[in-house]
Amino acid sequence: MSLHGKVAVVTGATKGIGKGVAEGLAEHGCTVYVTGRSSRANNPESQLTVEATAESVRAFGGTGIGVVVDHNDDEAVQALFERIRREQGRLDILVNNAYQIPDPPVFSGGFWEHPISIWDDQCGVGLRGYYVTAAYAAPMMVAQQSGLIVNISSRGGREYVFSASYGVGKAGVDRMARDMAHELRPHGVAALSLSPSSVKTEFVLEQVAAGNMKLNPETAQSVRLSGRTIAALSMDENLLDLSGGIYTVQEIAQRYGVQDPDRE
Repeated sequence: MSLHGKVAVVTGATKGIGKGVAEGLAEHGCTVYVTGRSSRANNPESQLTVEATAESVRAFGGTGIGVVVDHNDDEAVQALFERIRREQGRLDILVNNAYQIPDPPVFSGGFWEHPISIWDDQCGVGLRGYYVTAAYAAPMMVAQQSGLIVNISSRGGREYVFSASYGVGKAGVDRMARDMAHELRPHGVAALSLSPSSVKTEFVLEQVAAGNMKLNPETAQSVRLSGRTIAALSMDENLLDLSGGIYTVQEIAQRYGVQDPDRE
């Protein structure tokens, strides 16, 4: 099966899971718009830019289009989808992944000990930003009576991880997918929440090296596994049966027999 002729948006795709999702979709020939704040135009020495991810998408067999978008800027998000409507006339997949890691990262301590700005980091782009992006993406999907919205989440929505604000943000992402699915179902559009686990992102590997996190190399996931599972979901003729669910990448990979590229 193929995603040739299908159009996707992956937010926060200059690195990590977002980049891996874009590459996993590209393996099936998808046209992928990748967003992020880092561009060669303002950071020519960086290897983690929207242009670099777009090139990677093309290398994996898709059509990659990098767009600089700050997902704190609603007008920039609106302009992105107006551009897609002009250039493609359709939208089949939206993957909400953009997230702002607090600086410095928070791994422990009480919420009263954290700066209030932690809330804005955890629940801004990573929660409100998902809502805004989905709101501008949905009209094209509703008009064509098909589509898939995936909210990238984590187990932090279901158990304690890192901080109270982190948990609220992820629980909100899960609930948002469930309620959006309810409203989209009459229009043939699916929405769901998807949680990777122990993923080998640049950030995680840096924190492991610094002794702040642990990672089991025997079970850790490639970032591209998330993309492969989303590709499999999008090609399921019975996708609406899964709409509204909160799933792990491993569950979906097992359902469709998707292999982690690091274990092929």
